[in-house]
This record gives sequence, C-alpha cells and structure tokens, in this order.
Amino acid sequence: MIRAIIQYEAEPDPARYQQHIDEFVQPVECSAFRHGKVFGSPFGEPACKYYAEFEWHDMESFKAAVNSDAFAASGKDAMAMGIPFTVHFASVE
Repeated sequence: MIRAIIQYEAEPDPARYQQHIDEFVQPVECSAFRHGKVFGSPFGEPACKYYAEFEWHDMESFKAAVNSDAFAASGKDAMAMGIPFTVHFASVE
C-alpha cells in the first residue's frame, strides 16, 4: 500500500477545505482519502494541526495518480489555501 501524507501547519477553514475536497481531491484516482484535525502529541504540541492522506493499493496506481493533472491541480489548490504543509510518500506494509 502507498500513501501520500500531508501535514498542514494550521487547521484550514472548514468551508474552504470542503471546497478543496469537492473540486480538487475527488478527481484524484485513489483507493481512499482521509483527513482530520491533529489534536495532540505525546511530546507537547503537535508539529502539525491538520492531516490528510491519499492511499493507493500499489506503486503502479500511485505513479499514475501523482503524474496526473488532477493530482497537480490538488497540490496547487492546497498551496492557494496559504497554509504551509509538507508531503511525504510512504510504502506501508
């Protein structure tokens, strides 16, 4: 399983994030998309305030998705929200 893990430094406006999902996340081909507020950490304040992830069953599906116009558009819209974020790709056993 492959995941794209997105960590936002601040929680986005709920209405604006829903717009992001409806217009830009939904067109990305993936097996699952999840998101939610980060509420804590065992070591003080959490490093991020909001979390999102895309999931794919295999590397082939992942590569097709991340090379798509839909994935690029999703990233551009995420940047347009003005909240700094990081993205990591992980292979999960």
